Amino acid sequence: MPTLTWIGKDKVINHHHDVPFRILDPQYSYGTPSPDLGEGRAEGNRIIHGDNLEALKALLPYYEGRIKCIYIDPPYNTGNEGWVYNDNVSDPKLKRWLGKVVGKESEDLSRHDKWLCMMYPRLQLLHRLLADDGAIFVSIDDNEQASLKLVMDEIWGPGNFVSSIVWQKNFAPKNDAKHFSTDTESIIAYAKSLTLLKIYRLKRSEKNLQNYKNPDNDIRGLWASSDLLRMEHRDNSVYTITSPSGRQWAPEPGTSWRHPEPELIELVKNNRIWFGLDGNTKPRRKRFLSEIKEGVIPQTLWKHEEVGNTQEAKKEVNSIFKGTNERFPTPKPTRLIERILQIATGPNDIILDSFAGSGTTAHAVLNLNKQDGGNRQFILVEMEDYAETITAERVRRVIDGYGGKDGTGGEFTYYELGPALFTENGLLNEDLPLNRIREYIWYSETRLPFLSTPKTENETPHFLGKLFETAYYFYYQPNELTTLDYDFLSTVQTPAEQYVIYADNCLISPDWLQQRHIIFKKIPRDISRF
Repeated sequence: MPTLTWIGKDKVINHHHDVPFRILDPQYSYGTPSPDLGEGRAEGNRIIHGDNLEALKALLPYYEGRIKCIYIDPPYNTGNEGWVYNDNVSDPKLKRWLGKVVGKESEDLSRHDKWLCMMYPRLQLLHRLLADDGAIFVSIDDNEQASLKLVMDEIWGPGNFVSSIVWQKNFAPKNDAKHFSTDTESIIAYAKSLTLLKIYRLKRSEKNLQNYKNPDNDIRGLWASSDLLRMEHRDNSVYTITSPSGRQWAPEPGTSWRHPEPELIELVKNNRIWFGLDGNTKPRRKRFLSEIKEGVIPQTLWKHEEVGNTQEAKKEVNSIFKGTNERFPTPKPTRLIERILQIATGPNDIILDSFAGSGTTAHAVLNLNKQDGGNRQFILVEMEDYAETITAERVRRVIDGYGGKDGTGGEFTYYELGPALFTENGLLNEDLPLNRIREYIWYSETRLPFLSTPKTENETPHFLGKLFETAYYFYYQPNELTTLDYDFLSTVQTPAEQYVIYADNCLISPDWLQQRHIIFKKIPRDISRF
């Protein structure tokens, strides 16, 4: 398989492992939570302010393998510095990060090298968060489309490429363009596993349904006709069809009918061939609306009439913020993201956007939930300082209503990225809430989200939970040393075939522990980093 090489790749290819794990620090909640979020989904919608690389790492204990649909609209790397996304990736934060991770080589990077160094570890973490039956959709233009495709092949696997969708973002030519008026962008789609991916069919539009009529009052209902000719010659399908009026029809040279003659005779008997009201027109196959698969399979050309365009998106943002908002001159229309959600998610799925911008993805999720009564969840990550004043503010206005439009309802919790779990010298950060540390330990052992475990009577508060006949304990006290000894073991009440117990020290011999299927893990030495 062809792979892409660039300066700095060797430094970032495994960098996602080195990203510090930071906690999510809730700041406030807004709106009314849904009365039924479903089992294990009580976390609700999230908007996170902070570096999206660190935020994606922070999401792993809660969402690894659970995100059904990821949509991202990363910087296109156009070389244009004059707008909010700093699109040529010369942002000072990125420069500092490149200097730290890539080293002195970063001074010689082209803007394409920088873009790839920025994207690679983020795509690695997104891959981990995506569900096995999920899909990722990435908006991009021609500046990095070819590079992105090769990187996605490397991380997702070329066999999991779904499609490259063409979105018509403009509907009128730009006469000031230097060579061509750029009217389209790409949305590249990959599955975590193509064999498990489900793409939902789109509802038939009124335009689609206009083709279905019932001129002969067939009891099977509305139908549309299709051509009976095949544009190739097949010996067993070349014959003459006689219409009710007596007129005869034969395929032209080089063509043939779509059905062998015995099949055609049966179709005529069952009134599935249409010869016109007078019985004298060229025969066509009747296809009944009630018998075809529900919905329309999505195509790869998305026209602006169906999913919106850049001009529509600008008007939408300006309507929400009651005036011109120059910070986002090229936002995505909500209808575009709604189309992605319609084909890639069910009513209870989780959607992630780690380049959230003005919050279009949350807007689309709330719209779709209102339309079909669904309970999709969104997670937005935005690193810029407008995360609260624009991203979250847009979601608040969509929930409550704006510009004469009724609100969608819904809720979200706003987070800042909190401190790192480990200090620079590798110790646990004792200032962190204990429950956040417990969540991390449980995830590091099980790769599952931490749920509060019902305690048995007299069970120690250090009990984390039980999974596959292994009981887990995290014996930790901030600013104190804890010791696994016989006194502590006397507090263990949960029967299990194996025990994993974390503590600062252990006074019991390894042989004694081994005989009783007890695994001691020293804090912080034996805590896994991921």
